[in-house]
Formats: sequence, C-alpha cells, structure tokens
Amino acid sequence: MKSIVIVAFDGLQPAQVTLNLMPNLARFAADGVTFTNNHAVFPTVTRINAASMVTGMHPGRHGLTANTLVVRDFDPYLAFSALEPTLAQLAQKTGRVLLQPTLADILSGHGQEYVAVVTGTSGNAYVHNPRAEQSGGATIHPEFCLPYSLHDEIVGRFGVWPESGVTNADKLVRGTDIATQYVWPERKPAVSFVWFSEPDHAQHAHGVGSEVASKAIGEADEQFGRLLSHLDGDTDVFVISDHGYSTVKDAIDIEAEVRQAGFPAGDQPGGVVVAPNGGSALFYTHQSDRDTTDRLAQWLMGQPWCGALMASEAVAGIAGTVPASVAGMQGERTPELAMSFRWDSEVNEAGFAGHAFSTSLGPGQGQHGSMSRHETHNVLFARGPSFKQELTIDNPTGNIDLAPTILRILGLSGGEGMDGRVLAEALRDGPDAASVQWRTDTHEAQRDVDGGTYRQYVKVSSVGSTTYVDEGLGWVE
Repeated sequence: MKSIVIVAFDGLQPAQVTLNLMPNLARFAADGVTFTNNHAVFPTVTRINAASMVTGMHPGRHGLTANTLVVRDFDPYLAFSALEPTLAQLAQKTGRVLLQPTLADILSGHGQEYVAVVTGTSGNAYVHNPRAEQSGGATIHPEFCLPYSLHDEIVGRFGVWPESGVTNADKLVRGTDIATQYVWPERKPAVSFVWFSEPDHAQHAHGVGSEVASKAIGEADEQFGRLLSHLDGDTDVFVISDHGYSTVKDAIDIEAEVRQAGFPAGDQPGGVVVAPNGGSALFYTHQSDRDTTDRLAQWLMGQPWCGALMASEAVAGIAGTVPASVAGMQGERTPELAMSFRWDSEVNEAGFAGHAFSTSLGPGQGQHGSMSRHETHNVLFARGPSFKQELTIDNPTGNIDLAPTILRILGLSGGEGMDGRVLAEALRDGPDAASVQWRTDTHEAQRDVDGGTYRQYVKVSSVGSTTYVDEGLGWVE
C-alpha cells in the first residue's frame, strides 16, 4: 500500500533552509521538488493553517477562522482560544469543530487511516482529526490523544512527555520516537503527519534568527534526519511549514484600544467582541450591526498600526474595506471585520526581513498572523516516487493544496470540491511546470479618515479558481 508522510516545521521560513542550519532538509529539498511560491492562509496563525492543510479549504469554508475566534452558535460574545478541551466543548454543543471533512474522514471512507503526531499546541493537534472517535485514525499529543483512550497506552509505552525547555528538543525526540517505533511499524497509516513545534516555540520567545532559534532549527532538522532514516524509497514525503515569521515592531493592546475608543463589550448594543491573533485581529460587532461596524472600520483605518482591513458579506459595502472573500475568509463564521496589522520589510538584528505590530509579545520577539509577505510565504518541499526530481516550481501553491494532492497520489476521491488544487506539475506524470497559467490581482480600497486618506491593497495570485493571498497592507497618507 502506498504511504505518504508529511513533516511540518512550525514557523519555518524559506531563508532558514540552508546547509548550515538544516543540512538534512536542505539535501532533501535539493533532490526533490522545491515550491518557491508557497502560501499560508490568512490569518497566518497555526491552527487555521493546520485545518486548511487537512481539509484543502480556506478558513471561510472550514470554519476555524483564527487561533482566537468567536463561534456564535457556541457563544456569541465569547472570544476563545481554539485549544482542547474548548474545541471538544464546541463539538459537543454544536456538533462540529470544522465545517468540512478532513483527510482522516475521507481516508476512513476508503478504509484507510490517518495518524498525526503533534508536538505543538493542543488546538493544532485537535483539528487534525476532530472526529477520530467516529472516523478512526489517531492524533497523538503530549496532553491527550484522539481517541482519548489512546493516551494512556502511549504514555505507558513511551513514558510521560518531557516538559518544554528553552527549546522543545526533548518533545521533538519523543514525537520522532512515537512515529518511528509505533505509528509507522504498527499502525501503517496511509497518511501520517509529524508536526515539529520548532522553530515557532523558540522564535516567539527569542526572535527570528536568534541564537536560541537557530539552535532549535538544528535540533528539529536532526529529528527530521532520524525520520528519513526509517523510511524507504517507496514513501512520498512532504515537508511544509504553516506560516512565515516577522519581528515584533510594537505590541498593541487591541482590546483596550477598542474600549477606549468608545466601543462597549460585545454583548451590549453598539458593542464589539475583539479576538486578538498576533499579527491580526478579528472584530465581531453586536448582532452584526452595520452602523457599529462602519464606525469601527473608520476608527481602525485612522490608527497608525492598522494595515489591511476586510469586511464580511453581512456588512458588505463599507467604504475602505476589501471583501473577506478576497482572502478566502467568507463563510458562516466570518467576523464582521478582519484586520492585519501594518508591517514593513526592515531587517532585524539577525538579518531577517519583516517587522509588524502585534497583539502580544514585545519588540524583538517573533510573531505571525498578519498579511505581511514575510508571513504569508512559507516552505513546501516534496520527494518520493510520485514526484519529479531536482525541480524548482515558481507557480503559486499553498497549504490548501496539500490535501487534494495527497488524495490524487493515493488515487482516492474526495478532493474534487476543495479550494486547493492538485499540484500536478510536481508529479512524475504531470505537465511541465511552465505550462501552468497563473495571474496576480490587486484589490484596492480607500477612505477619508481623520488625518488623511486611508489606502489599502490586498494582492492575490490565482491558478484557475484556486487563490492565494500574497500580501496586504494599509496606511494613511
């Protein structure tokens, strides 16, 4: 039976894949296919990108719109962090965490299995297979497993998971042990996903390009080498990251700013629920009131930290905004407004480009979530019997393309209605990459505000009907 392995390096940037920092991954990439124009979905945070990888959908369709979000049929006035057990409570109350089937669901329908080993957050782990109790397969995480009964078995065999340190090296070792000693030899899943929580863990705390972050990258690369040593030449391997990274320019207490501007809590008329997400923030206005949303949008546009600003169909036509559908955010759980913080391409002390405002952390630390080109672009490599060799592809690709491409390789149905596309140009029997037609469109808007005119753009690349957010920025002039 054909098998596929996916390995994620959380927060890894293309510029970090070098022989010096990551010899195992650099050699792997050189032998296979390198996708130089890969994209995260917006907001560029982990849990929604993990959900997009396993559903092949933009956030508007899979319904997990951010790491911190409001789901109105769960609690209309609660901005919650998408972690376990809150996600389990969401499933219990509403019957669904994701609005679309995952790879685990689809594989189960074909009598095959999906198993994930995730050393990142509990929310990241949960969205890989929210229906594991019904669909089968498994997710293994330091705090829990799906199905839940598996956790005691894993701890009994491998011991209690190590605590996080300055880097997450010990957890990465444990995750690699579980993949190579249990998942692959015993479960033999059609698709397995090993998620390394570095360099994200180190970059948040110590900054992009810091000594600690570089150490963490090397440790993750070492475990990647261990994974490869256990695979034979018949296995197709994808390597991906969920998003890129920026250096924090300054932290904005967005909730306090909104309250000081005169907008009450979301459960009051004229109120707003604020959901902070690092380089972005989502805003849910009381009963989707258009006048409140319009006033909020105009106020946001006048702030020195406001970048691109998108509005849902529920409040369509608000001057100065770009439709949420442009970024793939439109759906039944879409916030009235979604804002990316302003960003620039200045380099930090370590020589890595990209600074942005953030809802958390402090200057010099690392963050993501915005529409900065340094965060929307991430890594994707592939190698194995299904892929061409020593090839670089510059066509737009994205995290949403992972699931449909996997299903095509396995020869299974289920990917036909996904937002993502099959990366056929990378497959051995696929077309020449240069034959793929694509375009880039820029969506612009403006509005007069106190102090001048707010202007913004959101740049989107497309291959057929599949779209990818390149970048988005707003400013007052």
